[in-house]
Amino acid sequence: MIATQTDKEHAGYALATLSTASIAGSLLGPTVGDFIGENLGMRDVFFFTGALLLVAFVATALFVRESFERGDKKQVLRFREIWDAVPEKSLTLVLFATFFVLTVALYSVEPVLTVYITHLSGGAGHVALIAGITFSASGLANIFAAPRLGKLSDRIGAHKVMLASIAVAGLLFIPQAFVTAPWQLMILRFLLGLTSAGLTPAVNILLKKITPQQITGRVFGFSMSAGYLGVFAGSVLGGQVAAWFGLRYVFGLTGALLLVNAVWVYAKVYRKLAAQPSDAAVVAAK
Repeated sequence: MIATQTDKEHAGYALATLSTASIAGSLLGPTVGDFIGENLGMRDVFFFTGALLLVAFVATALFVRESFERGDKKQVLRFREIWDAVPEKSLTLVLFATFFVLTVALYSVEPVLTVYITHLSGGAGHVALIAGITFSASGLANIFAAPRLGKLSDRIGAHKVMLASIAVAGLLFIPQAFVTAPWQLMILRFLLGLTSAGLTPAVNILLKKITPQQITGRVFGFSMSAGYLGVFAGSVLGGQVAAWFGLRYVFGLTGALLLVNAVWVYAKVYRKLAAQPSDAAVVAAK
């Protein structure tokens, strides 16, 4: 809805703010869940989650308004027709694949983080809570960085922010494999959050700017499908790599995956869009 209701000039800030809420919520959730589980009991986690979802439903029903005109049902396009209407097919596929890789990277460490924290803490207590705080450190950083990076994307171009964020995030994953204490991992996760805050909004901004308005919602649906597939693949990949090679290899492999993706983005996205005088010119050229 944000993508279809926001003008392209302010898409970066709007989508970045949305990403802040989404990513921060998903990363801060483990901390809240672990705290409730340790102090009140595991069953209360489900009651608390259900209550929050009910609040979200009521708030959406009462306060969210959409400027929407229902078209003729006969005009609803099938997948083939939507894909034919996409003006930049190769660039769109690269952005889908990039979003998939990003979610794979961000969620590959989730299944092994608690075990990794246990290994680093040497048997200290409250491991689940420490793991939740460590995982959520990047979410806290997202809260501060995402809106600013969104504004920066509107000013200098989302492709520049995306490339820099992917490269730096890839570099920050690698030293996480060599930490010796939980606090070191927390710091690196916080720095990772500062950079990853620019990833998802940048992908969404570029998708919005190269996609015709009438099919924006459908294309964003495909993008979200790629992201959720990455959540599944990342969790499976992280668990399997940890089982086959060891916990530390998860971070090294994830960093390498992001760096390879950064090279691909530079070749297929950055160079192409940097050759254009502005994002507006890119859209006009289509």
